[in-house]
Amino acid sequence: GRVSLSLDLPGLLAIMRIGFIGAGKMAQALARGLINSGRIAPENIIASSPRNDVALLEQCKAMGLGTTHENTEVIHKSDVIFLAVKPPHVSKVTSEIAPSFSRDQLLVSIALGITIRNIESLLPSKSRVVRVMPNTPAVVRAGASAFSMGSACKESDSDVVKELLSTVGFAVEVPESYIDPVTGLSGSGPSYMFAVIEGLADGGVKAGLPRDLAVKLACHTLLGAAKMALETGEHPAKLKDDVQSPAGSSVYGMHKLEKGGLKGLLIDAVEAATNRSRETGNKALPREMHRHSSDMQEDQSEDCVESMKESVRQGK
Repeated sequence: GRVSLSLDLPGLLAIMRIGFIGAGKMAQALARGLINSGRIAPENIIASSPRNDVALLEQCKAMGLGTTHENTEVIHKSDVIFLAVKPPHVSKVTSEIAPSFSRDQLLVSIALGITIRNIESLLPSKSRVVRVMPNTPAVVRAGASAFSMGSACKESDSDVVKELLSTVGFAVEVPESYIDPVTGLSGSGPSYMFAVIEGLADGGVKAGLPRDLAVKLACHTLLGAAKMALETGEHPAKLKDDVQSPAGSSVYGMHKLEKGGLKGLLIDAVEAATNRSRETGNKALPREMHRHSSDMQEDQSEDCVESMKESVRQGK
């Protein structure tokens, strides 16, 4: 029988059955994180992928997960289902699982750009849908995930999702309008930071350090800076200033970064990735949904303008 998601959270994860439709990098990162946390047993997780992705299922089997080529089998054997397929496949896969999906299950989509409403429209009425943007450091339990709840979700669903995602790092509930910017920042951000680590290490090598030492120092520098910003609560600009002694080495280094436009480049990167997330979601929709989606965006824009006018009228 299915687990009631309204049970008390302690102990719930231990008996909860988790399914992944799609067994790619992010699904595996989440599954590995859940297992490494000790909260979910590998035998309580099942993953599916198409027959031409046999290698992915072999990797899942190596972790001890159940595997199948049938998406409907995942539905029958899971309480919480992670939809981890590429955006163009969301419509087809969701329509395929819809007849087997029930209201006592939770569908958690990690598909780029696809809105909750679009997924809800393909499932039975009042289906419980959650949209999540995780990131790959989930594999070392240092992820940053933001999630939004669908209109049919119960109050306790938010706690369940947060509990699951918290096993692999930081998790926060946000309004759905934040999810695309979250994709641009923390969803895509690890790749920007790997490039920063690589650049710092290259600088170390150029200055005479061995490569392995340069990489380690670069990694610990980012880790330490992030930990300091989180734990002190200070503005990053103040922390940066605290490092820079008058006429010292770091202010000379910062001058080069400012000349190169580092912050402007990072802002551009977040913005470009945010826009790409939105475009990907729109492109992946069936044609009849495009109109509905653009109508919704227009409605949201009109609401925003009205609310600004109201604020002006009230002298805010």
